[in-house]
Formats: sequence, C-alpha cells, structure tokens
Amino acid sequence: MTTNSLASRTPSLFGYNVSLVGIVAFTIILGWTIVALFAPYITPYSVGDIVDTDYFGPISPQLWLGSDYLGRDMFSRVLMGARYTVGISLASVTLCCFCGVTLGMIAAVVGGWFDTILSRFLDALNSIPSKLFGLVVVAAVGSSIPVLIITLGVIYTPGAYRFARALAVNINTMDFITVARTRGERVGYIIGSEILPNIIRPVLADFGLRFVFVVLLLSGLSFLGLGLQPPYADWGALVRENIGGLPFAAPAVIVPSFAIASLTISVNLLIDNLPRRIRDRNA
Repeated sequence: MTTNSLASRTPSLFGYNVSLVGIVAFTIILGWTIVALFAPYITPYSVGDIVDTDYFGPISPQLWLGSDYLGRDMFSRVLMGARYTVGISLASVTLCCFCGVTLGMIAAVVGGWFDTILSRFLDALNSIPSKLFGLVVVAAVGSSIPVLIITLGVIYTPGAYRFARALAVNINTMDFITVARTRGERVGYIIGSEILPNIIRPVLADFGLRFVFVVLLLSGLSFLGLGLQPPYADWGALVRENIGGLPFAAPAVIVPSFAIASLTISVNLLIDNLPRRIRDRNA
C-alpha cells in the first residue's frame, strides 16, 4: 500500500490529521471541564447533606455513585470535587507556565549575570523534592485555596523556566533574531514577536504535562490531609476520607480514583495525539 493511499485513509479536519484516541481524550477533558464549571447547578444533593442511613451505600437509582462514610451522596461530591481539582490545577499551571516561560525567554535574550543568577536560583529551588516543599509550606501557612495555587505554581515554575529557556536559547541564535537586534528592536519586541511564536507549540504541550503533574501533586497533598480542608474536598480528599471503604470495594473510594486517572490519562493522550497539519502530498 502506498503512502498516498495511507494518507487518504487518515481522518482529517480543517486540513489537520486527527486521531480517534485524541478525539476521545479531548471529549473526556471537555466533559470534566463542563462539570467543573457547572457543578453547583447539576448536583442532585448538597454536598454536606446526609441522604443515606447506611455508610458506604451501594449504587442505586437515588444514589448514582452510592454514599460515602457519612451517608452523603458521592455523585454530588465527585462533581463538586472536579470543580476544585480542575480549578486549582488549572490556576496553578497557568501561574507556573506564565512565570517560567516569561523568565526563561528573558534570561535567554538578556543572558549574562541575569541568566546565571536566575538559573542557579531556580535550579536550587528545583532540587527540593516537590512533595516535601508542598508539605512544609502548606503545614506552615495553611491549606487555603490561594496558598495551594501559589505553592503548586512555585513548585513547577523552575521546570517551565528551564524548558522555555532551552527553546529560547536555540531561537535566539538564529539569523532573524540578529536582524531584529540590528534594527534596534527592544527586548520586549524580540520576546513577544520573534521568540514566543516559534516556541508556542512545545510550550503548550509542556503546559498539558505540567497540568497532569499538578493534579497528581494536589491529589497527593489532599490524600495526606494537607490539601483542601472540609467542607471543601477535591478528588484526592475524597479518596482519603473514604479509604475505609476499600475492603468493601465501595464506589466512594473507587470513583474519585477513577476520576483522577481519567483526567490525567486523557491529558497525556491528547498531548500525544495533537492534530497535525497535513503535509503537501506532492512535496
């Protein structure tokens, strides 16, 4: 079978190759995003209401995902947990990527002592284990939502910085950057108009990967009891508080774990199957 016949069988949309795996992953991510946005309006019960006289109740027509260790509706709590898990993770990864990518491009363009000092400082920060850093900060300051967002953002800023700086250093040596410098363009113009457009695709892929890291770290902190505190609960907190139902295979502990896995795996699969522009077959 020739290459052209293979290309003709590849699904395409608006000039881009798409894959079924990528479509399924995008659908799952979109579904959790919609749930996170509209969770307060679609939960059948209040997350704090005790609606079952039995703990770790089974799935039933009234309780679609059973009940938790206090008899609360797990379906409502998982929907609200998506709001906190997705919201905090998205805010944190946006903060870390914005700071890391901006500083990385500036360091690559400016160079000199600024690049050296900033790189050594962020390397030192990156050498601290992420979970240990999160545990120390959250235990010392508290586990409010703003503290969690800032802490998670700071933890992953060095990685975003190193990734963006490596890309920007390569772009900074190219001829069109030399031409821009010769024209007398300022650093801001070179960064925003010359470097950023050329690294935006790998930066977006890195954004997705760091989102997965933040979700897992947030869930780990919550599982250890240092994440969101009652009455709030993300998926990691739901697993921790219902861990006693594991010997009974209770939906209360299985469903939040499945939710974490479905979101993180879908983001990874979407990154691996991003649409690619169809190349000219005559080239």
